[in-house]
Amino acid sequence: MKTNPVSAIIRGVSGVIGRAHRGEAMFKWTLFAMVLLVLPSGCATHRQSSKNKDPMPVFSDGTIILFQGDSITDGNRGRNKDPNHILGHGYQAEIAARFGADLAERNLTFMNRGVSGNTVAGLARRWQTDTIDLKSGILSILIGVNDLGSGVSAEQYEHRYDQLLADTTNALPNVKFVLGEPFGLPVGGKKANWEDYRKQLLVRIAIVNKLGEKYHAPVVHYQKMFEAATNRVPTDYWIWDGIHPTYSGHQLMADEWVRTVRAYWPEKIVPGKPAADPSKTAS
Repeated sequence: MKTNPVSAIIRGVSGVIGRAHRGEAMFKWTLFAMVLLVLPSGCATHRQSSKNKDPMPVFSDGTIILFQGDSITDGNRGRNKDPNHILGHGYQAEIAARFGADLAERNLTFMNRGVSGNTVAGLARRWQTDTIDLKSGILSILIGVNDLGSGVSAEQYEHRYDQLLADTTNALPNVKFVLGEPFGLPVGGKKANWEDYRKQLLVRIAIVNKLGEKYHAPVVHYQKMFEAATNRVPTDYWIWDGIHPTYSGHQLMADEWVRTVRAYWPEKIVPGKPAADPSKTAS
């Protein structure tokens, strides 16, 4: 039978107190020695508990995780089956590398179909082949800066994005969306007219959050994250041209994606059992 470390300490202290008449110094040293002997067991139990905690419950056995978007997601990915380059470089590769290794026994599959320069309309044109046919369980989408940059109105952006998500839900009723906010910082070409650009960007960000609520999807708050990060170091440390992150910026994105997804689905989803209410999940 396993010994409870706390109970052991209590019993030991009681015994020592009963023999305290032998001298105060002996009492103190004996108590100290007993605590030292018991603490490693307690620490080991805590470490084992932490080790057994599921690092990403929503990544169930055999799950396909697909990343979609524009150049930020594209990351110069390979267009063949070469596993060394297939995911490109960036946040998506960081996420895949981490959980592909940590959860190797689950046989997860990570895919990247981001295409540089894409707008929502660009996604729609290749959606059947590059998304629906892949039948992913988790679909992460980051899109919007090219819509803004090419003059697509906020209304068109929302309508097209909404339609894309609706079509996907109809084709893949069990898919789980993860929506990333479009983002930017006042660097390079975005610096001169930053205030106006940011106002328009915030409108698109609000749309993504609205769609996240409609489709019961976690939204990764990249803009807030990057703006907070500029309190630490200069802006161009994170994003070099106003739009595209540096390798350090991509690591921030990967960490925020993981934090958001894990908080939204804190428990393994069992078929037939209602999922946890995301609105009651602490961020």
